[in-house]
Amino acid sequence: MANETVKAKMVVDKEFQISEIDPRVYGSFIEHLGRAVYGGIYEPDHPTADDKGFRQDVIDLVKELQVPIVRYPGGNMVSAYNWEDGVGPKEDRPKRLELAWRVTETNQVGTNEFVDWAKAANTDVMMAVNLGTRGIDAARNLLEYCNHPGGTYWSDLRKSHGYENPHNIKTWCLGNEMDGPWQVGQKTAYEYGRLAYETAKAMRLVDPEIELVSCGSSNSNMPTFPSWEAETLEHTYEVADYISLHQYYGNRSGDTANYLAKSMDMENFIQTVIATCDYIKAKKRSKKNMYLSFDEWNVWFHSNEQDREIDPWTVAPPQLEDVYTFEDALLVSSMLNTMLRHSDRVKVACMAQLVNVIAPIMTENGGAAWKQTIFYPYFYTSVYGRGVALNPVVSSPKYDSKDFTDVPYLDPSVVYNEEKEELVVFATNRHLEKPLEVDIDVRSFEGYEVVEHIVLENEDAKAVNLAGQENVKPHANGESYLDDGKLVGIFPKFSWNMIRLKKANRN
Repeated sequence: MANETVKAKMVVDKEFQISEIDPRVYGSFIEHLGRAVYGGIYEPDHPTADDKGFRQDVIDLVKELQVPIVRYPGGNMVSAYNWEDGVGPKEDRPKRLELAWRVTETNQVGTNEFVDWAKAANTDVMMAVNLGTRGIDAARNLLEYCNHPGGTYWSDLRKSHGYENPHNIKTWCLGNEMDGPWQVGQKTAYEYGRLAYETAKAMRLVDPEIELVSCGSSNSNMPTFPSWEAETLEHTYEVADYISLHQYYGNRSGDTANYLAKSMDMENFIQTVIATCDYIKAKKRSKKNMYLSFDEWNVWFHSNEQDREIDPWTVAPPQLEDVYTFEDALLVSSMLNTMLRHSDRVKVACMAQLVNVIAPIMTENGGAAWKQTIFYPYFYTSVYGRGVALNPVVSSPKYDSKDFTDVPYLDPSVVYNEEKEELVVFATNRHLEKPLEVDIDVRSFEGYEVVEHIVLENEDAKAVNLAGQENVKPHANGESYLDDGKLVGIFPKFSWNMIRLKKANRN
Protein backbone atom coordinates (compact mmCIF):
# COMPACT_ATOMS: atom_id res chain seq x y z
CA MET A 1 0.00 0.00 0.00
CA ALA A 2 1.92 2.98 -1.34
CA ASN A 3 -0.22 5.61 0.43
CA GLU A 4 -0.16 4.00 3.85
CA THR A 5 1.37 6.43 6.34
CA VAL A 6 4.45 5.76 8.42
CA LYS A 7 4.20 7.01 12.00
CA ALA A 8 6.79 8.99 13.96
CA LYS A 9 6.82 10.95 17.21
CA MET A 10 8.50 14.06 18.50
CA VAL A 11 8.56 15.92 21.81
CA VAL A 12 9.11 19.68 21.62
CA ASP A 13 9.44 21.60 24.87
CA LYS A 14 10.41 25.24 25.36
CA GLU A 15 12.82 24.16 28.12
CA PHE A 16 14.79 21.92 25.73
CA GLN A 17 16.89 24.79 24.44
CA ILE A 18 20.05 24.30 22.38
CA SER A 19 20.96 27.98 22.08
CA GLU A 20 20.07 31.29 20.52
CA ILE A 21 20.50 31.03 16.75
CA ASP A 22 23.10 33.43 15.37
CA PRO A 23 21.39 34.97 12.29
CA ARG A 24 24.70 34.70 10.43
CA VAL A 25 24.06 30.96 10.05
CA TYR A 26 21.93 32.07 7.07
CA GLY A 27 24.87 33.78 5.38
CA SER A 28 26.08 33.30 1.83
CA PHE A 29 29.14 33.75 -0.36
CA ILE A 30 30.17 35.70 -3.47
CA GLU A 31 33.47 34.85 -5.13
CA HIS A 32 35.01 36.36 -8.25
CA LEU A 33 34.13 33.16 -10.08
CA GLY A 34 32.06 32.59 -13.22
CA ARG A 35 29.06 34.92 -13.35
CA ALA A 36 28.69 35.43 -9.60
CA VAL A 37 29.94 39.02 -9.78
CA TYR A 38 29.96 39.97 -13.48
CA GLY A 39 26.51 39.15 -14.82
CA GLY A 40 25.30 38.16 -11.36
CA ILE A 41 25.29 41.02 -8.86
CA TYR A 42 26.96 43.49 -11.27
CA GLU A 43 25.78 44.18 -14.80
CA PRO A 44 25.87 47.91 -15.64
CA ASP A 45 23.96 47.47 -18.93
CA HIS A 46 21.11 45.50 -17.37
CA PRO A 47 17.66 47.19 -17.47
CA THR A 48 17.40 46.99 -13.66
CA ALA A 49 20.97 48.18 -12.95
CA ASP A 50 21.33 51.05 -10.49
CA ASP A 51 23.78 53.95 -10.87
CA LYS A 52 26.60 51.73 -9.54
CA GLY A 53 25.90 48.91 -12.00
CA PHE A 54 24.22 46.50 -9.57
CA ARG A 55 21.24 44.47 -10.70
CA GLN A 56 18.23 45.54 -8.66
CA ASP A 57 16.31 42.35 -9.50
CA VAL A 58 19.10 40.33 -7.86
CA ILE A 59 19.26 42.67 -4.86
CA ASP A 60 15.49 42.21 -4.40
CA LEU A 61 15.87 38.42 -4.30
CA VAL A 62 18.79 38.64 -1.84
CA LYS A 63 16.68 40.91 0.38
CA GLU A 64 13.85 38.38 0.17
CA LEU A 65 16.22 35.71 1.54
CA GLN A 66 17.23 38.09 4.38
CA VAL A 67 20.89 37.14 4.01
CA PRO A 68 22.70 38.60 7.07
CA ILE A 69 26.34 38.26 5.91
CA VAL A 70 28.15 37.48 2.64
CA ARG A 71 31.70 36.12 2.45
CA TYR A 72 33.93 37.84 -0.14
CA PRO A 73 36.02 37.78 -2.43
CA GLY A 74 36.84 34.05 -2.14
CA GLY A 75 37.20 31.19 -2.09
CA ASN A 76 40.11 29.86 -4.07
CA MET A 77 40.38 33.18 -5.89
CA VAL A 78 41.57 35.03 -2.78
CA SER A 79 44.77 32.97 -2.48
CA ALA A 80 46.44 34.85 -5.37
CA TYR A 81 44.43 38.10 -5.17
CA ASN A 82 46.02 41.51 -4.71
CA TRP A 83 43.27 43.57 -3.10
CA GLU A 84 44.93 46.83 -4.22
CA ASP A 85 44.01 45.94 -7.84
CA GLY A 86 40.31 46.40 -6.98
CA VAL A 87 40.32 49.91 -5.47
CA GLY A 88 40.74 53.40 -6.92
CA PRO A 89 39.59 54.72 -10.31
CA LYS A 90 38.16 51.90 -12.41
CA GLU A 91 39.94 53.00 -15.56
CA ASP A 92 43.29 52.55 -13.80
CA ARG A 93 42.65 49.04 -12.51
CA PRO A 94 44.75 46.25 -14.04
CA LYS A 95 43.40 43.17 -15.73
CA ARG A 96 44.97 40.08 -14.18
CA LEU A 97 45.25 36.36 -14.82
CA GLU A 98 43.04 34.84 -12.15
CA LEU A 99 44.77 31.57 -11.35
CA ALA A 100 42.17 29.70 -9.31
CA TRP A 101 39.60 29.49 -12.11
CA ARG A 102 41.92 30.40 -15.04
CA VAL A 103 39.95 33.43 -16.21
CA THR A 104 40.78 37.10 -16.76
CA GLU A 105 39.84 39.30 -13.80
CA THR A 106 38.92 42.87 -14.86
CA ASN A 107 38.82 44.22 -11.27
CA GLN A 108 35.83 46.43 -12.09
CA VAL A 109 34.34 45.25 -8.80
CA GLY A 110 36.52 45.36 -5.70
CA THR A 111 36.32 46.00 -1.98
CA ASN A 112 34.47 49.34 -2.06
CA GLU A 113 31.99 48.27 -4.71
CA PHE A 114 31.20 45.11 -2.80
CA VAL A 115 30.61 47.09 0.40
CA ASP A 116 28.23 49.33 -1.57
CA TRP A 117 26.40 46.29 -2.89
CA ALA A 118 26.16 44.72 0.58
CA LYS A 119 24.58 47.90 1.96
CA ALA A 120 22.05 47.93 -0.88
CA ALA A 121 21.24 44.26 -0.18
CA ASN A 122 20.87 44.81 3.61
CA THR A 123 23.75 42.49 4.44
CA ASP A 124 27.17 42.60 6.10
CA VAL A 125 30.53 41.67 4.60
CA MET A 126 32.70 38.76 5.75
CA MET A 127 36.09 39.58 4.24
CA ALA A 128 38.79 37.05 3.38
CA VAL A 129 42.50 37.87 3.26
CA ASN A 130 45.12 36.28 1.01
CA LEU A 131 47.35 33.90 2.96
CA GLY A 132 48.42 32.04 -0.19
CA THR A 133 50.74 34.36 -2.13
CA ARG A 134 50.67 37.08 0.53
CA GLY A 135 50.38 37.38 4.29
CA ILE A 136 50.65 39.67 7.31
CA ASP A 137 51.42 42.90 5.48
CA ALA A 138 48.65 42.78 2.88
CA ALA A 139 46.12 41.68 5.53
CA ARG A 140 46.89 44.48 8.00
CA ASN A 141 46.90 47.04 5.18
CA LEU A 142 43.52 45.91 3.86
CA LEU A 143 42.09 46.04 7.38
CA GLU A 144 43.50 49.55 7.90
CA TYR A 145 42.04 50.60 4.52
CA CYS A 146 38.60 49.21 5.47
CA ASN A 147 38.27 49.98 9.18
CA HIS A 148 40.62 52.75 10.32
CA PRO A 149 38.91 56.16 10.63
CA GLY A 150 41.63 58.26 8.97
CA GLY A 151 44.93 60.05 9.34
CA THR A 152 47.07 57.17 8.02
CA TYR A 153 48.24 56.15 4.57
CA TRP A 154 45.73 53.36 3.86
CA SER A 155 42.73 54.95 5.59
CA ASP A 156 43.36 58.24 3.79
CA LEU A 157 43.67 56.34 0.52
CA ARG A 158 40.16 54.98 1.14
CA LYS A 159 38.95 58.51 1.72
CA SER A 160 40.56 59.66 -1.53
CA HIS A 161 38.58 56.89 -3.25
CA GLY A 162 35.35 58.50 -2.06
CA TYR A 163 34.70 56.59 1.18
CA GLU A 164 35.01 59.07 4.04
CA ASN A 165 33.65 56.71 6.69
CA PRO A 166 35.29 53.37 7.52
CA HIS A 167 33.54 50.21 6.32
CA ASN A 168 33.74 48.61 9.80
CA ILE A 169 33.93 45.04 8.50
CA LYS A 170 33.91 42.88 11.61
CA THR A 171 34.30 39.26 10.42
CA TRP A 172 37.51 38.21 8.64
CA CYS A 173 38.69 34.88 7.20
CA LEU A 174 42.38 34.07 7.59
CA GLY A 175 42.82 32.64 4.09
CA ASN A 176 40.88 29.90 2.35
CA GLU A 177 41.30 26.10 2.17
CA MET A 178 45.03 26.36 2.79
CA ASP A 179 45.32 22.57 3.08
CA GLY A 180 44.20 22.08 -0.54
CA PRO A 181 46.75 21.15 -3.26
CA TRP A 182 44.56 23.12 -5.71
CA GLN A 183 45.24 26.28 -3.67
CA VAL A 184 47.84 28.78 -4.85
CA GLY A 185 50.23 28.90 -1.88
CA GLN A 186 49.09 25.67 -0.18
CA LYS A 187 50.52 25.32 3.32
CA THR A 188 51.26 22.52 5.74
CA ALA A 189 49.30 22.69 8.99
CA TYR A 190 52.37 24.05 10.79
CA GLU A 191 53.07 26.68 8.10
CA TYR A 192 49.46 27.82 8.05
CA GLY A 193 49.08 27.81 11.83
CA ARG A 194 52.14 30.03 12.29
CA LEU A 195 51.18 32.43 9.49
CA ALA A 196 47.55 32.66 10.60
CA TYR A 197 48.61 33.35 14.19
CA GLU A 198 51.00 36.15 13.23
CA THR A 199 48.48 37.64 10.78
CA ALA A 200 45.76 37.54 13.43
CA LYS A 201 48.07 39.19 15.95
CA ALA A 202 48.80 42.08 13.56
CA MET A 203 45.16 42.48 12.52
CA ARG A 204 43.99 42.62 16.14
CA LEU A 205 46.51 45.41 16.78
CA VAL A 206 44.93 47.40 13.93
CA ASP A 207 41.35 46.71 15.08
CA PRO A 208 40.80 44.80 18.36
CA GLU A 209 37.04 44.57 17.67
CA ILE A 210 37.21 42.15 14.72
CA GLU A 211 36.33 38.46 14.74
CA LEU A 212 38.62 36.00 12.96
CA VAL A 213 38.03 32.67 11.22
CA SER A 214 40.89 30.16 11.13
CA CYS A 215 41.00 27.74 8.15
CA GLY A 216 39.77 24.25 8.83
CA SER A 217 40.02 21.35 6.40
CA SER A 218 38.68 21.87 2.87
CA ASN A 219 36.31 18.96 3.42
CA SER A 220 35.97 15.94 5.68
CA ASN A 221 37.55 13.63 3.06
CA MET A 222 40.92 15.39 3.16
CA PRO A 223 43.68 12.93 4.17
CA THR A 224 44.80 15.35 6.92
CA PHE A 225 41.33 15.73 8.48
CA PRO A 226 41.02 16.22 11.49
CA SER A 227 44.73 16.41 12.34
CA TRP A 228 44.83 19.68 10.33
CA GLU A 229 42.32 21.21 12.77
CA ALA A 230 44.27 19.97 15.80
CA GLU A 231 47.65 21.21 14.58
CA THR A 232 46.50 24.62 13.26
CA LEU A 233 44.45 25.31 16.39
CA GLU A 234 47.57 24.71 18.49
CA HIS A 235 48.62 28.09 17.03
CA THR A 236 45.37 29.96 16.41
CA TYR A 237 43.14 28.84 19.30
CA GLU A 238 43.52 31.99 21.40
CA VAL A 239 43.49 34.50 18.49
CA ALA A 240 40.67 33.06 16.35
CA ASP A 241 36.96 33.04 17.18
CA TYR A 242 35.88 30.42 14.65
CA ILE A 243 37.26 27.56 12.61
CA SER A 244 35.89 27.03 9.10
CA LEU A 245 34.19 23.94 7.65
CA HIS A 246 33.53 23.39 3.94
CA GLN A 247 31.44 20.59 2.44
CA TYR A 248 29.59 19.91 -0.82
CA TYR A 249 27.49 16.89 -1.74
CA GLY A 250 26.32 15.35 -5.00
CA ASN A 251 24.28 12.44 -6.31
CA ARG A 252 26.52 11.10 -9.05
CA SER A 253 25.22 7.55 -8.59
CA GLY A 254 21.56 8.57 -8.89
CA ASP A 255 20.73 6.89 -5.56
CA THR A 256 18.16 9.23 -4.04
CA ALA A 257 17.73 7.42 -0.72
CA ASN A 258 21.48 7.44 -0.13
CA TYR A 259 21.75 11.06 -1.29
CA LEU A 260 19.13 12.32 1.17
CA ALA A 261 21.12 10.67 3.99
CA LYS A 262 24.26 12.69 3.26
CA SER A 263 23.33 15.30 5.85
CA MET A 264 24.33 12.58 8.34
CA ASP A 265 27.86 12.91 6.98
CA MET A 266 27.61 16.65 7.68
CA GLU A 267 26.44 15.84 11.21
CA ASN A 268 29.50 13.63 11.75
CA PHE A 269 31.79 16.31 10.27
CA ILE A 270 30.45 18.95 12.70
CA GLN A 271 30.73 16.60 15.70
CA THR A 272 34.31 15.67 14.79
CA VAL A 273 35.38 19.32 14.47
CA ILE A 274 33.71 20.19 17.80
CA ALA A 275 35.51 17.26 19.47
CA THR A 276 38.84 18.38 18.02
CA CYS A 277 38.30 21.99 19.14
CA ASP A 278 37.40 20.82 22.64
CA TYR A 279 40.48 18.58 22.77
CA ILE A 280 42.69 21.62 22.07
CA LYS A 281 40.69 23.65 24.60
CA ALA A 282 41.42 20.99 27.25
CA LYS A 283 45.04 20.67 26.20
CA LYS A 284 45.56 24.43 26.50
CA ARG A 285 43.53 24.70 29.73
CA SER A 286 41.61 27.39 27.87
CA LYS A 287 38.38 28.96 29.08
CA LYS A 288 37.10 29.90 25.64
CA ASN A 289 34.99 27.84 23.26
CA MET A 290 35.98 27.69 19.61
CA TYR A 291 32.91 28.24 17.43
CA LEU A 292 32.32 26.92 13.92
CA SER A 293 31.94 28.86 10.69
CA PHE A 294 30.48 26.51 8.07
CA ASP A 295 31.35 29.07 5.45
CA GLU A 296 30.96 26.89 2.36
CA TRP A 297 28.14 24.37 2.06
CA ASN A 298 25.80 23.26 -0.71
CA VAL A 299 25.12 20.71 -3.42
CA TRP A 300 27.72 20.82 -6.21
CA PHE A 301 28.17 18.22 -8.94
CA HIS A 302 25.82 18.92 -11.88
CA SER A 303 28.12 21.27 -13.79
CA ASN A 304 31.44 19.44 -13.38
CA GLU A 305 31.60 18.09 -16.93
CA GLN A 306 30.74 21.30 -18.81
CA ASP A 307 33.19 23.29 -16.67
CA ARG A 308 36.03 21.24 -18.16
CA GLU A 309 35.17 22.58 -21.63
CA ILE A 310 35.60 26.31 -20.85
CA ASP A 311 38.39 28.12 -22.71
CA PRO A 312 40.95 29.63 -20.31
CA TRP A 313 41.42 33.38 -19.73
CA THR A 314 37.97 34.49 -20.85
CA VAL A 315 36.04 37.06 -18.78
CA ALA A 316 33.23 35.81 -16.51
CA PRO A 317 32.36 32.60 -18.38
CA PRO A 318 29.49 30.49 -17.01
CA GLN A 319 31.22 28.28 -14.42
CA LEU A 320 29.77 26.00 -11.74
CA GLU A 321 26.23 26.78 -12.92
CA ASP A 322 24.49 23.79 -11.36
CA VAL A 323 20.78 23.62 -12.21
CA TYR A 324 19.27 22.21 -9.05
CA THR A 325 16.69 19.46 -8.83
CA PHE A 326 13.86 18.90 -6.37
CA GLU A 327 15.89 16.27 -4.51
CA ASP A 328 18.75 18.78 -4.14
CA ALA A 329 16.33 21.11 -2.33
CA LEU A 330 15.48 18.33 0.13
CA LEU A 331 19.14 17.69 0.93
CA VAL A 332 19.68 21.45 1.38
CA SER A 333 16.76 21.49 3.86
CA SER A 334 18.40 18.69 5.87
CA MET A 335 21.76 20.49 5.83
CA LEU A 336 20.03 23.56 7.29
CA ASN A 337 18.32 21.38 9.91
CA THR A 338 21.68 19.86 10.84
CA MET A 339 23.28 23.25 11.44
CA LEU A 340 20.33 24.49 13.51
CA ARG A 341 20.60 21.42 15.73
CA HIS A 342 24.21 22.53 16.37
CA SER A 343 23.42 26.23 16.83
CA ASP A 344 25.34 26.23 20.12
CA ARG A 345 28.58 25.86 18.12
CA VAL A 346 27.79 26.64 14.45
CA LYS A 347 27.45 30.43 14.60
CA VAL A 348 28.24 31.41 11.00
CA ALA A 349 27.43 29.55 7.79
CA CYS A 350 27.56 30.55 4.13
CA MET A 351 25.60 28.81 1.43
CA ALA A 352 28.06 28.75 -1.44
CA GLN A 353 27.30 30.64 -3.48
CA LEU A 354 24.59 33.27 -3.86
CA VAL A 355 24.13 34.06 -7.56
CA ASN A 356 24.71 31.87 -10.69
CA VAL A 357 27.60 29.87 -9.22
CA ILE A 358 26.12 26.82 -7.39
CA ALA A 359 23.46 29.27 -6.28
CA PRO A 360 19.82 29.70 -5.20
CA ILE A 361 19.49 32.70 -7.56
CA MET A 362 20.14 32.49 -11.31
CA THR A 363 20.27 35.22 -13.94
CA GLU A 364 20.36 35.62 -17.69
CA ASN A 365 22.79 38.27 -18.90
CA GLY A 366 20.54 41.16 -19.89
CA GLY A 367 17.48 39.14 -18.88
CA ALA A 368 15.55 37.69 -15.99
CA ALA A 369 16.57 36.51 -12.53
CA TRP A 370 14.84 33.47 -11.06
CA LYS A 371 14.71 31.13 -8.09
CA GLN A 372 16.30 27.69 -8.14
CA THR A 373 14.69 24.81 -6.23
CA ILE A 374 17.11 25.28 -3.31
CA PHE A 375 15.94 28.89 -2.88
CA TYR A 376 12.85 27.79 -1.00
CA PRO A 377 14.16 25.85 2.03
CA TYR A 378 16.85 28.54 2.39
CA PHE A 379 14.24 31.32 2.24
CA TYR A 380 11.80 29.85 4.77
CA THR A 381 14.49 28.75 7.22
CA SER A 382 16.24 32.14 7.05
CA VAL A 383 13.04 34.16 7.48
CA TYR A 384 11.31 31.99 10.11
CA GLY A 385 14.29 30.24 11.73
CA ARG A 386 15.18 33.17 14.00
CA GLY A 387 15.14 32.75 17.76
CA VAL A 388 16.16 29.80 19.94
CA ALA A 389 16.82 26.35 18.51
CA LEU A 390 15.03 23.66 20.49
CA ASN A 391 16.22 20.08 20.78
CA PRO A 392 13.43 17.82 19.50
CA VAL A 393 13.25 14.32 20.99
CA VAL A 394 12.57 12.24 17.88
CA SER A 395 11.30 8.70 17.52
CA SER A 396 11.27 7.82 13.82
CA PRO A 397 11.42 4.66 11.73
CA LYS A 398 14.72 4.31 9.91
CA TYR A 399 16.23 2.88 6.76
CA ASP A 400 19.64 1.75 5.55
CA SER A 401 21.26 3.00 2.34
CA LYS A 402 24.48 2.24 0.50
CA ASP A 403 26.67 4.43 2.72
CA PHE A 404 24.51 4.97 5.82
CA THR A 405 22.72 2.87 8.42
CA ASP A 406 19.80 3.86 10.64
CA VAL A 407 18.78 6.91 8.62
CA PRO A 408 15.65 8.46 10.24
CA TYR A 409 12.86 9.14 7.74
CA LEU A 410 12.01 12.21 9.82
CA ASP A 411 14.69 14.92 9.83
CA PRO A 412 13.56 17.99 11.83
CA SER A 413 14.73 21.22 13.38
CA VAL A 414 12.63 23.39 15.71
CA VAL A 415 12.84 27.12 16.44
CA TYR A 416 11.10 29.06 19.19
CA ASN A 417 10.79 32.83 18.88
CA GLU A 418 9.72 34.01 22.32
CA GLU A 419 9.37 37.65 21.28
CA LYS A 420 6.94 36.78 18.47
CA GLU A 421 5.39 33.95 20.52
CA GLU A 422 5.99 31.68 17.55
CA LEU A 423 7.03 28.03 17.24
CA VAL A 424 8.31 26.75 13.90
CA VAL A 425 8.88 23.11 12.96
CA PHE A 426 11.00 22.41 9.87
CA ALA A 427 10.81 18.78 8.76
CA THR A 428 12.10 16.73 5.86
CA ASN A 429 10.40 13.41 5.08
CA ARG A 430 13.07 11.23 3.48
CA HIS A 431 10.62 8.42 2.73
CA LEU A 432 10.40 8.11 -1.07
CA GLU A 433 7.04 6.33 -1.09
CA LYS A 434 5.02 7.03 2.04
CA PRO A 435 3.75 10.04 3.99
CA LEU A 436 4.89 10.46 7.58
CA GLU A 437 2.26 11.05 10.22
CA VAL A 438 4.11 12.73 13.07
CA ASP A 439 2.67 13.19 16.56
CA ILE A 440 4.43 16.18 18.11
CA ASP A 441 3.99 16.81 21.83
CA VAL A 442 3.72 20.60 22.17
CA ARG A 443 2.04 20.77 25.60
CA SER A 444 4.49 23.42 26.81
CA PHE A 445 3.10 25.73 24.10
CA GLU A 446 -0.38 26.03 25.51
CA GLY A 447 -2.69 28.33 23.60
CA TYR A 448 -0.74 28.11 20.34
CA GLU A 449 -2.46 27.46 17.01
CA VAL A 450 -1.31 26.44 13.55
CA VAL A 451 -1.12 29.47 11.27
CA GLU A 452 0.72 27.96 8.30
CA HIS A 453 1.90 24.62 6.92
CA ILE A 454 4.13 25.06 3.86
CA VAL A 455 5.05 22.01 1.76
CA LEU A 456 7.68 21.56 -0.94
CA GLU A 457 6.91 18.37 -2.86
CA ASN A 458 7.19 17.02 -6.39
CA GLU A 459 6.57 13.66 -8.07
CA ASP A 460 9.78 14.07 -10.06
CA ALA A 461 13.02 13.94 -8.04
CA LYS A 462 14.82 15.51 -11.01
CA ALA A 463 12.38 18.42 -11.59
CA VAL A 464 14.16 21.78 -12.03
CA ASN A 465 13.31 25.46 -12.29
CA LEU A 466 14.36 27.51 -15.32
CA ALA A 467 13.81 31.11 -16.40
CA GLY A 468 10.06 31.58 -16.75
CA GLN A 469 9.43 27.94 -15.84
CA GLU A 470 9.01 27.28 -12.13
CA ASN A 471 8.30 23.57 -11.78
CA VAL A 472 9.30 23.30 -8.11
CA LYS A 473 7.68 25.72 -5.70
CA PRO A 474 6.03 25.42 -2.29
CA HIS A 475 2.33 25.40 -1.52
CA ALA A 476 0.47 26.32 1.67
CA ASN A 477 -1.95 23.36 1.74
CA GLY A 478 -0.09 21.26 4.29
CA GLU A 479 -2.19 19.03 6.53
CA SER A 480 -1.65 19.53 10.26
CA TYR A 481 -3.87 20.08 13.28
CA LEU A 482 -3.73 20.46 17.06
CA ASP A 483 -5.41 17.92 19.30
CA ASP A 484 -5.20 18.15 23.10
CA GLY A 485 -1.58 19.37 23.38
CA LYS A 486 -0.48 17.34 20.42
CA LEU A 487 0.40 18.69 16.98
CA VAL A 488 -0.28 16.12 14.27
CA GLY A 489 1.59 16.79 11.05
CA ILE A 490 1.07 14.82 7.85
CA PHE A 491 4.28 15.18 5.84
CA PRO A 492 3.82 13.96 2.26
CA LYS A 493 6.27 11.39 0.88
CA PHE A 494 9.62 12.82 -0.18
CA SER A 495 8.87 16.38 0.99
CA TRP A 496 10.04 19.35 3.02
CA ASN A 497 7.62 21.02 5.44
CA MET A 498 7.37 24.09 7.65
CA ILE A 499 4.64 24.27 10.29
CA ARG A 500 4.32 27.63 12.00
CA LEU A 501 2.38 28.00 15.25
CA LYS A 502 1.54 31.25 17.02
CA LYS A 503 0.04 32.11 20.39
CA ALA A 504 -3.70 32.58 19.87
CA ASN A 505 -5.41 35.95 20.39
CA ARG A 506 -2.14 37.84 20.16
CA ASN A 507 -2.66 41.42 18.97
